[in-house]
Amino acid sequence: MSEWLPETPRTLAFPTAAYVTLAGADWLASASPHPDEMHTLWATRPAAPSVLPCGTAFDVINAPALFGRRMVDRLWSAGPGSGPVAVHRGRILLFAAPGTAQRLPALLIWEEWATAVPPLLCHGSGDAVTVPPLHPGGRAAREAPRHAAPFPAAEGPSGASASRWLVAPDVRDPWLPGPDVLLWACVRAARSLAAPERESAAQHPVSALTPG
Repeated sequence: MSEWLPETPRTLAFPTAAYVTLAGADWLASASPHPDEMHTLWATRPAAPSVLPCGTAFDVINAPALFGRRMVDRLWSAGPGSGPVAVHRGRILLFAAPGTAQRLPALLIWEEWATAVPPLLCHGSGDAVTVPPLHPGGRAAREAPRHAAPFPAAEGPSGASASRWLVAPDVRDPWLPGPDVLLWACVRAARSLAAPERESAAQHPVSALTPG
């Protein structure tokens, strides 16, 4: 597998892995009850998405594209960073510590900004998710500049249904955010989306009284 899973060094210009490394593939495979079969599948079909169960190696928080990108941005700009992050069918998949899918909804209930958080799909024990190919394929991926933004828009060259990594797993035991960290990201993403609306509402009465 080494010929199609080269290492991706992180740099200041590109702080995240663009594709899954051998160590990252080992971690993903550990989620399956049959890791050797997953490696065989990836070796024979490296450009195809695959399905993995949640609840053991990771949980997944599935967010709408805009809100999910805001969460990831806050995690990297003001927080501890993120675990692996993927795009699938126009939604953002944030890989989280096992147990997060059960606890995060309960924490959101008690948060005053919960009403500003769009419905999140929390995949935990008993669920499965589609993960992107381990290595980006196709002409568009090969020609993409190495200095491209680490968090591109959810809609890429393949359209809204594209499945690809934004932050690919590149180590055998990646750090994964827990429910507290993702609650923090949800709140800040909700505040950032609400701020322009509040500013517009505050300006509206003033503009209404201004002579035309």
